[in-house]
Amino acid sequence: MKTTAIFLIFIHLTYFTSAQKINYGNNSKAGKYYSVNGIKLYTETYGIGKPLFLFHGNGGNISAFSKNIPYFSKYYKVIAVDTRAHGKSIDTGSELNFEMIADDFAELMEVMKIDSAYVIGWSDGGIDALVLAMRHPKKVVKIAVTGANMRPDSAAILPNEWKEMNKSYVDQKEKVFSTEKEKNDFKLLSLMVLHPNYAPKEMEKVKCPTLVIVGDRDLIVAEHTVEIFKYLPKGQLWILPKSGHATLIEHANEFNKKVHGFFKE
Repeated sequence: MKTTAIFLIFIHLTYFTSAQKINYGNNSKAGKYYSVNGIKLYTETYGIGKPLFLFHGNGGNISAFSKNIPYFSKYYKVIAVDTRAHGKSIDTGSELNFEMIADDFAELMEVMKIDSAYVIGWSDGGIDALVLAMRHPKKVVKIAVTGANMRPDSAAILPNEWKEMNKSYVDQKEKVFSTEKEKNDFKLLSLMVLHPNYAPKEMEKVKCPTLVIVGDRDLIVAEHTVEIFKYLPKGQLWILPKSGHATLIEHANEFNKKVHGFFKE
């Protein structure tokens, strides 16, 4: 199905094919599974130091951070995660929401015996980070989120993109899928169309220092990002010039240094 909606689901995947010395997302030397909330979450760990979790976007996987792991692993113990129903973290259940995913991360930290950590989240991963901070505030030290939205509508996502995404969902809603991949793809589409559903004021529950990032050409409406920022008790805002949705890839060097600086403050 050649629609903008499907493109949006897998936009993260388009950045993962560049040659790299380490095959992030498929590195057996760094990879490990953890049993969490009835599924097995796949992780890869790099470096030593204070723990830093990386949460990728919808349709993506650990390889989304190929341009960030080498930098941050020099300063932190980087733990990149294939979130539930993504990458190597298989989930055959029919339900998927951000609260489930955030609870997975909290449980993962318990299993790994990590009291609290820094977090970077991109797109849906940014939503994951914000929801984790709301539901499990003691688990996070600081978070940096880029391209995150806190409600599914045309005021948060560019109207044309939202229209195509919603149309794709409606077209597929009654379809009987023949493969597990088709079922999973629709589950990920449903996650974007139906979730999350947080009022701006609920951002007051995010008590940790939070850097909110958006590209000035992002799929996420900049005004929506500003709205999130305004309600954060300890928020900072960075609108990255000449950047689309993939701020951490398109401007990796600048992104890495800015976020590291924020974490060190």
